[in-house]
Amino acid sequence: MLGKQKHIFLVALLLSLLPIFLSAQWLETTIAVGDLPRALVYNPTNNKVYCANYGSDNVTVIDGATNAVITTITVGGDPCALVYNPTNNKVYCANMASDDVTVIDGATNAVITTITVGDFPRALVYDSTNNKVYCANQWSDNVTVIDGATNSVITTITLADEPYALVYNPTNNKVYCANCLSDNVTVIDGATNAVITTITVGNGPWTLVYNPTNNKVYCANAWDTNVTVIDGATNAIITAITVGDGPCALVYNPTNNKVYCANYGSDNVAVIDGATNAVITTITVGDYPGALVYNPTNNDVYCANESSDNVTVIDGATNAVITTIGVGDLPRAFAWNYVQNRTYVANYYGSSISVLRNVTGIEEEPKEEVFCLSQCYPNPFMDKTKIEYTLPKISNVNIAVYNVLGARVKSLLNDKQNAGIYTITWDGRDKNGNKLPSGFYFLRLEAGEYKGTRKLLLIR
Repeated sequence: MLGKQKHIFLVALLLSLLPIFLSAQWLETTIAVGDLPRALVYNPTNNKVYCANYGSDNVTVIDGATNAVITTITVGGDPCALVYNPTNNKVYCANMASDDVTVIDGATNAVITTITVGDFPRALVYDSTNNKVYCANQWSDNVTVIDGATNSVITTITLADEPYALVYNPTNNKVYCANCLSDNVTVIDGATNAVITTITVGNGPWTLVYNPTNNKVYCANAWDTNVTVIDGATNAIITAITVGDGPCALVYNPTNNKVYCANYGSDNVAVIDGATNAVITTITVGDYPGALVYNPTNNDVYCANESSDNVTVIDGATNAVITTIGVGDLPRAFAWNYVQNRTYVANYYGSSISVLRNVTGIEEEPKEEVFCLSQCYPNPFMDKTKIEYTLPKISNVNIAVYNVLGARVKSLLNDKQNAGIYTITWDGRDKNGNKLPSGFYFLRLEAGEYKGTRKLLLIR
């Protein structure tokens, strides 16, 4: 009898410790940053992560390979939003209290300039077609348009009450701005900066996401229970989807064509079919889910639960919860490092960043160098995408692009190369130099016995 009771006790003890073991498997390290870290962005050119610290008026720069803090950059008052400009290798930081945007050199981490914008700048987005940065100024009810090359202010666009969130539609070259207190979305022409139209949505439009596969924009209405779906071409409302209480965060999964909506008030995530707009399922997560990010390498979605101080990891294919990871106090922002396949979560009250990495879902970094085809960036892309690969020894290398029917559309490389790390680009054209249409393509690398494939989404 005592033996049976002891066995039951040991099983119960192991089950109670299982969440700790799982968190340890995923939590790679914790990085101390400034006070109240509020926003993160990844710089793939220099493999760095930037963290805007709202309470200490600075930005922490982290080495993407080693997780070491490189430097801390003093910026303006209450930094709250970040965006990366890959064309000019710059990071932009919106500072709420000082009504300006700090421009940081991605290579040197030096502050290039500070740009005066409107009152209480809250959100940033990058327009890759026209090399512009848009800054939504919440209290002056306008958007400042910044030239990505010169850092000069091009114009200021008057909008509705309290512009709160931005998203860019590269297919139609439009910028969408959710205006929180006027319950609408303003559509801006990316070429001319003219206001095309204003779309009435639900109560308290809070955040936006773009679906390039079906050319749709989704708007989460936080003071309502729904998501408004907008046609990216016509600007017409397609439908309103009932999701949950307090929808506040959105992310798109291009692999399975799904949109995920975190519902702050009902502690769940609604999964929406990108083609039909139907709710596929609703996933119970932690308390007050407030941020989402997609990891295309593992096809996982990460959900930050602010009040339960953890992150729920969701399988992008099956919608099953893979694990829940304990992190710091009030996780509220994400960034994904595709080179090392790490997910960074900023813990607002913990003044720290938790670095997450599934050591069972991916191969451990080997002691000895091996063949490796990294994720292409950007992806989705419009004009060109960068392909990085590693050769541990001299090899005959063949890199080609195929369409969804399996036909080769472009050979990028067929040559012998020495051991090393290489980078090439593809401009979305076929072997004759013609622009290929929007859609999915497959990049394949063959080197010796190694074969690697990456799925690409081209947007025109």
